[in-house]
Amino acid sequence: MRIAILAFPRFQLLDVAGPADVFAEASRQLGNPRAYQVQVIGTNEGMLRSSSGLRLAVDATVATHRARIDTLLVAGSPDIEDMASDAQLQGWLRRQSRSVRRYGSVCTGAFVLAASGLLQGKRVATHWNAVARLAAAYPGTCVEVDAIYVKDGKLFTSAGVTAGMDLALAMVEEDHGRELALQVARQLVMFLKRPGGQSQFSAHLAAQTSERSSVRAVQEYVLARLTDDLSIPALASRAGMSQRSFARIFRSETGTTPAAFVEHARIDAARRLAEQSDLPAKRLAAAVGYANVDGFRRAFGRRLGVSLGEYRRRFSA
Repeated sequence: MRIAILAFPRFQLLDVAGPADVFAEASRQLGNPRAYQVQVIGTNEGMLRSSSGLRLAVDATVATHRARIDTLLVAGSPDIEDMASDAQLQGWLRRQSRSVRRYGSVCTGAFVLAASGLLQGKRVATHWNAVARLAAAYPGTCVEVDAIYVKDGKLFTSAGVTAGMDLALAMVEEDHGRELALQVARQLVMFLKRPGGQSQFSAHLAAQTSERSSVRAVQEYVLARLTDDLSIPALASRAGMSQRSFARIFRSETGTTPAAFVEHARIDAARRLAEQSDLPAKRLAAAVGYANVDGFRRAFGRRLGVSLGEYRRRFSA
């Protein structure tokens, strides 16, 4: 299978190298060096300088490339929106999208696909820091806020940088099955499925952002004791502050309220349990600290944008 990765000046190096290494390792595991053949297609001939300063030689350009492509991926770049206005590039992408088996983007490469009209009406993922810009610039696109990667028909899109490896691994699994994907993941020291589930963010990651030790200690307590009393009075007492001061300082340090963080932590844990078990909703709710299953269902839908049942259909093991 010929994998073509489209790259631009100041491309993100790992957007290209990460997926390329996944496909190369899959070929090695299959014992067939031609199982996946990765090519880099540039907008110009010669060497492309990445955003880190390292250079990469392109195999062809959009003007010179003639070989048939099985899978086409568009890499991201800090300057990606400059490339999105290239009419020649847009035309090339539209033509390729009709002939390839699948196409997609890594990170902010989604902007170039969107400018080419290839994301209209599609569910897509991109880097968390570009989600709002993509949704505002292309309102006909359904941007899934914190997904690691999204498959919508023949379109595959991923979140930022390292998520391109998750995307490539999903393609390997689609082509050759779970066992090969697991072998590749082990060799590259990757997770076949990230422990944080399908989200770019987890409550554990959010708990690393506070600089104040008392707030961070409360966050760690919440993560360790989801079934305890995690009301603002209880957490303020643990922090040794008045309720008003605690709520103000917590929001200032973390950018969110204590109640929102608790909900985030509980739903994050519920999501992982939902992926790994068939616990009914009532027991799932109780396991993460919800006394009321209806309140749990509402919080789950509010946080993830899908119902518990739909989430399980998409992501359960």
